[in-house]
Amino acid sequence: MRKTTALCTAAAATAALLAASACSSQRGQDAQDSAAGGACKGQQTTGITDKTIKLGGIYPLSGPASAYGTISKGVAAYFSYVNDKGGIDGRKVEFVVRDDGYQPPKAVEEARRLVEREKVFAVFQSLGTPSTAAVWDYLNQQKVPQPFVATGASVWGTDDKHPWTIGWQPNYVSEARVYAKYLKDARPDAKVAVLYQNDDFGKDLLGGFKQAVAGSGVKVVAEESYEVTDPSVSAQMTSLARSKADVLLDITTPKFGSQALAADARNTRWNPLHIVNNVASSTAVLKPVGFKNVQGVVSATYFKDPADPQWADDPEVKTYKEALHKYAPDSDPANQFNAYGWAVASSLHKALDTMKCPTREGLRDAVRNLRDVKVDMLLPGVTLSTGPHDAFPLETMQLMQFKGERWQLFGKPVDTRKEFGPVAK
Repeated sequence: MRKTTALCTAAAATAALLAASACSSQRGQDAQDSAAGGACKGQQTTGITDKTIKLGGIYPLSGPASAYGTISKGVAAYFSYVNDKGGIDGRKVEFVVRDDGYQPPKAVEEARRLVEREKVFAVFQSLGTPSTAAVWDYLNQQKVPQPFVATGASVWGTDDKHPWTIGWQPNYVSEARVYAKYLKDARPDAKVAVLYQNDDFGKDLLGGFKQAVAGSGVKVVAEESYEVTDPSVSAQMTSLARSKADVLLDITTPKFGSQALAADARNTRWNPLHIVNNVASSTAVLKPVGFKNVQGVVSATYFKDPADPQWADDPEVKTYKEALHKYAPDSDPANQFNAYGWAVASSLHKALDTMKCPTREGLRDAVRNLRDVKVDMLLPGVTLSTGPHDAFPLETMQLMQFKGERWQLFGKPVDTRKEFGPVAK
């Protein structure tokens, strides 16, 4: 799938700053100030020693997407837990977190700080499609790994010009395919209204959905977009209600997800099946709306929900809860964003374990050569897999519906690789 206009705009908006950065650092001379010997001769060892690994993360700790900021606490708790057990292959992890406020120019500034001042081994987790699009040119020019970015844009897996960047979570096209399959099976004549964020994230999922329902009886009958700077989506929801669609596909980030759910609950004359995308499905998003007002809402997931009683005795979930209480006592273990952080950090641990060389090049190659790697926080049947022609680590999801005070899984995991084939470039 080609880059969308939104991604290209984000890249263009920061092009001058990126070019200046590349020139000032002489294509990464400052960042590439140490190299390996032996069989790994010439490869970069900046940020990694026999005893330490220094990682950087860029999150919106403030701003319109600040609900995602707690992901960094789940990541940090995992690394603290691992450090207390001896580290990763004997190396203690230092995790440096920077705040970009969900602003692409700020993300560029923080990426430069992490690479040129902090001398990190990798920028692990840059959150959000706009911010990641703003920094990936710079990080690839500097030959700094950008593994497991916290965004499901399909371009992270289809682009072949940025080998140092790769996604983690199921891409938005794959997620859209899961919802499309569900509607084609359960509501083959569904009329769908769509609320989406007007950037590469929203357009990617919406485009994937339209492709997946093409030729079926499921039709998109209304669309409304919003900007991340908008105060609310009330007007958009009012407009969509006029369509009288029987399904609402809600492609939002947490703040606007809560607003859309609340607007849906208030409008008693319109009662569509509400499908909320995964990135806005945390109970932290639903709780302010009132659990009684979000009964029956549908979404999809790929990792274990720590609030689900079926995982109460699961060893990994128990370890996660204990570690979060110890290392991030102000964080809620039931918040799925914290569990997401734990799962993605555990995934990076697995990739680091498979490096042939303890170098930046070694990590770059390791994340693109994963073979059905099991991560204990992922759902049964969901594993990490990448290869020469597949740069999407996760493409399996399972549907869930909100009942009572929690999500409940239903149906079987959908392997979108097998169901729909590869995501098109």
